Amino acid sequence: MEQWYVPITILPGICLLILSTSNIMIGLSKEIRRLLADPDEENILIERKLLQMKLINRAMVFLYLSVAAFVVSGLLSGIAQTISYDATTSIYLLIIGMAFAMFALLSLIIYSFRAVKIRQDQYHDKC
Repeated sequence: MEQWYVPITILPGICLLILSTSNIMIGLSKEIRRLLADPDEENILIERKLLQMKLINRAMVFLYLSVAAFVVSGLLSGIAQTISYDATTSIYLLIIGMAFAMFALLSLIIYSFRAVKIRQDQYHDKC
């Protein structure tokens, strides 16, 4: 792979996803803490929120693995270009990094749909 910079240029986008996902996780954590402090709150809602936290955590792990794969892919590709070595491993790592990023995005999409459903259920329960 002569373009060693391809996996490195993807990193800012993935890091932005990590930042926004960590902000979502912090907000969800605060909401769970507030629900746990309220004795009138239903345990089912808290359990659903904890499952949401698990999805966000899974997305974060996939994003971190994606960043690791992209960084190593870029480094291996750059080294291979410098010493005229076959960079097949870096291509595989790039593909693995993209797969991890896709798994993270799928987890975030599922999270989004479930979050809307939870909000709708909360609204209907209060009406």
